[in-house]
Amino acid sequence: MAVDVIMPQMGESIFEGTITKWLKKAGDKIERDEPLFEISTDKVDAEIPSPSAGVLKEIKVGEGQTVPIQTVVAVIEASDGAVSSAPAAAPAKPEAAKPAAPPPAAKSAAPAPSAPASVAPQPTSASGEKVRSSPLVRKIAREHNIDVSQVPGTGAGGRVSKSDILGAVQGGGAPAAAASSSAASAAPPLARPAGVPPATGGASASAVLENAVPREKMYFGHYEVQPMSVMRQRIAEHMVLSKHVSPHVYSVDEADMTAIATLRAKMKTKFEETTGTKLTFMPFFVRAAVEALRTFPTVNASVDGTNIILHKECNIGIAVALDWGLIVPVIKNAEEKNFLGIARTMNDLAERARSKKLKPDEVAEGTFAITNPGVFGGLFGLPVINQPNVAILGLGTIEKRPVVIDDAIAIRSMVYLTLSYDHRVVDGAVAHQFMAKLKHTLENWTESIL
Repeated sequence: MAVDVIMPQMGESIFEGTITKWLKKAGDKIERDEPLFEISTDKVDAEIPSPSAGVLKEIKVGEGQTVPIQTVVAVIEASDGAVSSAPAAAPAKPEAAKPAAPPPAAKSAAPAPSAPASVAPQPTSASGEKVRSSPLVRKIAREHNIDVSQVPGTGAGGRVSKSDILGAVQGGGAPAAAASSSAASAAPPLARPAGVPPATGGASASAVLENAVPREKMYFGHYEVQPMSVMRQRIAEHMVLSKHVSPHVYSVDEADMTAIATLRAKMKTKFEETTGTKLTFMPFFVRAAVEALRTFPTVNASVDGTNIILHKECNIGIAVALDWGLIVPVIKNAEEKNFLGIARTMNDLAERARSKKLKPDEVAEGTFAITNPGVFGGLFGLPVINQPNVAILGLGTIEKRPVVIDDAIAIRSMVYLTLSYDHRVVDGAVAHQFMAKLKHTLENWTESIL
């Protein structure tokens, strides 16, 4: 019996995926739930298991191709008695069971005293039909004042895909129609400063570079051309967008980690034997960041037009370096977890990130991020803000240095801390108060780690 293998929907806002690698070739035998191919989406890279045991009869979509969800990408000739399963790698939790999230404008709009805030309507085409698009596409359209209904959709059923809207932004796009009176209370789109080119991702970043540096100036001498991987392209899009959207400002401080370094050296073996989890420095930084975020909530925020969204949860994204790129899994509700809970969650997410086992919702809804170039020996770095956050903390290497304490020179374990923040929301005074709180928590650690 022939079993179709389809492109799965890795989250409710994902409508297409790119096959990055086939782990089997036509004619190979495969067991049910054995990894069959790898995909990359807007949110996560993942291995997709086989829906049935049998022989891989045909591969319909090659590596590097992007197709809509539900597209048949391969056919398996099932073994006798094998039963076709549900679509490959369907999300573990049914998306339908989750309450529908309100549109961004509705979430951030302040309710009027006498009536609920109005919700921005779904864009409609000239024929009156609703334009099918994802929340990401509509967000990009709002940020660049583009009318989604005027963008030709190349996705399934005429859906406007991410590549469609990025192409429209790069080409100038169709300006959005003036807001109607019924949507007057919705947040206005964020205006782009004059002279700043639109943020359109990896493709336009390349175009901007080519405009600045002629192509013939790039290819000279002995060289090798390596095409960007899908993940590398997504990173490029995200970083260019962040630099165009957020006016980055940086604050640098240093903290004395001697007490924590001594505690870790003393408890490291016992902690691992008792909990089965390695004791690293990162959980200390996460707990300290949570305390600082609760004290200064404007750092735990995002921006929607002219509205500042202050998040009540501290969802901490931890940048994980991979051999093939970078990903930021999120520790959800970190403010509700103790030290051990944070350590276990963080180590689990990092391990599954490296084995491509993360789920889409585990890299979404972050409110603040931490990156650690210090693990590679970096003194400090100035990281790019992970959108839609308004700040990211960079950690330098922890090393012993001579410092002055009470007019005497002492050797202490020191670390540089850097905060990159969005000056639309966070002022320098708040940023330095945030860093002072972070530093105080680290230098005066009192929490039990077991």
